[in-house]
Amino acid sequence: MNKGIAYGVGVGPGDPELMTYKAAKLIRENDVIAVPGKDPKEAVAYRIAAGVVPEIADKQLVPIYMPMVKDRELIDREHQKAAKLVEGILDAGKNLVYITLGDPTIYCTFSYIQHYLEADGYQVELVPGISSFCAAAARLNLPLVEWDEQLHVVPAVHKLDHALEQPGTYVLMKSASQMAAVKEMLRKSGRNVQMVENCSMENEKLYRSLDEIPDDAGYFSLIIAKEREQRH
Repeated sequence: MNKGIAYGVGVGPGDPELMTYKAAKLIRENDVIAVPGKDPKEAVAYRIAAGVVPEIADKQLVPIYMPMVKDRELIDREHQKAAKLVEGILDAGKNLVYITLGDPTIYCTFSYIQHYLEADGYQVELVPGISSFCAAAARLNLPLVEWDEQLHVVPAVHKLDHALEQPGTYVLMKSASQMAAVKEMLRKSGRNVQMVENCSMENEKLYRSLDEIPDDAGYFSLIIAKEREQRH
């Protein structure tokens, strides 16, 4: 029996209309859909996909538990467990579509499973989606980079000692849990700062300056920090 293929599929930032045709097609054509979280139907990625492919509710939904902790041994054990679960489905000759917010190549939980699958000889394919920072820039009507500017994507919660000193535009992801410290880092940088919370979702909020950003911003908060003097 031929083994199935594992697809890592980005469903975009939140608005179902921003999901790609290819993502919708793969969900429609395959029977097994993996969703990060303990309850698939409560996951944001599932709700996005259901807005375009309502028949996803009738698929075999596989919850993939991804603990949000710093214990690397625990994380690795859960990732290996998830990979073995996926491999069992692939061994039965079924394809599996793992849906994820944004794009599967950017800080994506599927990446951890992908490494194990590929090491064990399974076929993996990634299907791009609109990334959160591209969607956020579009909502702000803000070009991310122009001419020869550099783009720096930083997981801010892990880089609180970062000086943001490189030229170009900084995108700060994973900022919400340490927002007060992140704001202080941004204030020292002297950059123009804007933020989108829950980009393209129903409860989306736009913040046009550093002073507007609350310390208790939600989990899906993304900051764009540009130089005050643009280099052209």
